[in-house]
Amino acid sequence: MSETTASVTRPAIDRGSARARRARISLRALQIVLALFYGIASALPKLIAHPSAAEGFEKMGWGSAGMYTIGVLELAGAVALLIPVLSSVAAVSLSALMVGAFVTQLVVFDGENAATPLILIVPLALIAWARRHHTAELARLVRRRA
Repeated sequence: MSETTASVTRPAIDRGSARARRARISLRALQIVLALFYGIASALPKLIAHPSAAEGFEKMGWGSAGMYTIGVLELAGAVALLIPVLSSVAAVSLSALMVGAFVTQLVVFDGENAATPLILIVPLALIAWARRHHTAELARLVRRRA
């Protein structure tokens, strides 16, 4: 049987498995891209007290303590996105952080960059939903330890 015939007569399950594999790879790539964004582009400027980050937090009245706190939360979320059992919880947590960022952008900065947190919530919600089985696994691990 030729390769062409074999691919035509292959069961639908194989094609579905290939599709599922591509979806898992794409989702993992999305997690990596978001982890890099949160770790490097978002958390790092806060953690090294880059003037652009410090200025915004001073304007909000949060000072360096608020800046470092948000930076640590973003870095923790970035790392947790890469750990399978924590990925769903990390996506939900970063989404909550983005809701706060959206409100802050509206209230303090007159909506200047308010779309950015909303845009980031979309892929985070996708990750949270797609990796939701990990949340149940995490709950079982925590119950076992308690």
